[in-house]
Amino acid sequence: MFLYATVFRYFYLDISIDLIMRHLLLVICIALCSCSQYPGVSPAYHSLLDEAFSKAGENAENLKKVLSDAPAEQKDGVAFLIAYMPERDLKSLSADILSENVEYAYKARNQFAWAQAIPDSIFFNEVLPYACLNETRETWRKDFFERFSPYVQNCQTIFEAIDSVNRNIRDELLVDYNTKRKRPDQSPSESISQGMASCSGLSILLTDALRAVGIPSRVAGTPNWHDNRGNHNWSEVWAEGQWYFTEYYPDKQLNRAWFFADAGKATKGDRQHAIYAASFKPAETSFPLVWNRKINYVHAYDVTDRYTSLYKEYMNEVEKQDRHVSVKLMMYKSPKQSSHSDDRVAANVDVFRGKDQMGGGRTAGPTQDMNDVLEFFLEKNHTYTFKYTDASRKPRSEEVKITDKTAVIKLYME
Repeated sequence: MFLYATVFRYFYLDISIDLIMRHLLLVICIALCSCSQYPGVSPAYHSLLDEAFSKAGENAENLKKVLSDAPAEQKDGVAFLIAYMPERDLKSLSADILSENVEYAYKARNQFAWAQAIPDSIFFNEVLPYACLNETRETWRKDFFERFSPYVQNCQTIFEAIDSVNRNIRDELLVDYNTKRKRPDQSPSESISQGMASCSGLSILLTDALRAVGIPSRVAGTPNWHDNRGNHNWSEVWAEGQWYFTEYYPDKQLNRAWFFADAGKATKGDRQHAIYAASFKPAETSFPLVWNRKINYVHAYDVTDRYTSLYKEYMNEVEKQDRHVSVKLMMYKSPKQSSHSDDRVAANVDVFRGKDQMGGGRTAGPTQDMNDVLEFFLEKNHTYTFKYTDASRKPRSEEVKITDKTAVIKLYME
């Protein structure tokens, strides 16, 4: 009995020592982590930060200061931006731009209910970033937070907030689409100072305005439409687990715009004709910047499938409602030459109903099959205006009343 008790005592002592050692190791590990180079930052970012700071060179100290000075709840957000920052920004982004951007992004998150409900993964990548594409880096967020917060302060849902920003942004910023803008990839201040921007510049303005009030947003677009008539960019918004598209001059509802039919004909995986959505963190590909194709640091996802699926669903609904009619459009050199395929001209045509653009496309040229005709599906019993540029580069328009019958319209370059 004595021997059994002795053995049990030593055995129990061994277990106790083992437990004590484990607890000591755990305490040491916690202490080491708290004294690490990046206190308060999730370990997942540590190696990424090491790599980023090594690339930053002389600017590393500025970035490190923003990280160390950030409040505890903002440290992972700062770490995310530095970890995935393009090398150009690692070497040059000022501490002021980064710190103000993060401060006001979290201010919006704390102020608006929809922003509080956003998962960190979406908040970090689609609200927090200080830039959309390759535009000039600047301190836009404080200004936009103060401009657009009043428009959304009484909104009850994220959809109401999206609509409010969308409807008021043009009158707030006084910027309009104009091909005379200085650059396609303008920053917010550059567009505001000129009062004009390209579709890309307008998309940057809208995306930044939405982000400023805690609404996830990103720039989307295509380098070339299916009929090769050029590129277009717009904005996407994330709400209740889904992505929707909109643009600076909004339609009455999300996932509707003049370019919907064209987007519905995009080709997934085709570098020229797919649809892309920009991402701050690394993604499956890069965003095609048509003004500088050498830039590959703007990450992107190929989101073509979502647009083609949405358009297919829309067309199925259109057929069921029987409210639209096919309108086929052909462009010829002159009224005297309008019977042979050789007389056809490839030209861009935009369709309007009142001030609202309903669509656009490119007419078939002389080398295309005669059955290859530009086609629109337009609502019956309305008057539409078809606008284009003639052979002398003068703007022309043709007003047509569409009835409930299929229409064939001929336009002329001369």
